[in-house]
Amino acid sequence: MSKMRLICQDAEHICDKNQYKEAGFWEKVKLTIHLIYCRACQKYTSRNNKLTKLVTNPKVEVMPVTAKEKLNAAFQKELANQQ
Repeated sequence: MSKMRLICQDAEHICDKNQYKEAGFWEKVKLTIHLIYCRACQKYTSRNNKLTKLVTNPKVEVMPVTAKEKLNAAFQKELANQQ
């Protein structure tokens, strides 16, 4: 059973590997067992999962190019008035 125990640093490393689909089966099993009793690693895993979701599926709205050009023109005009 001692082979199944992980220290938190190793659990975090396996969590990171799992995020990128690089963790093996036994690493996932060890991580799952560790997460049953370690609250700190549960929080780390939760934050890691949230970060992965944000990066893979960002809900970012960008300004249209025409609006950027208008804003830049207004900025340049105001800047010229200040000098």
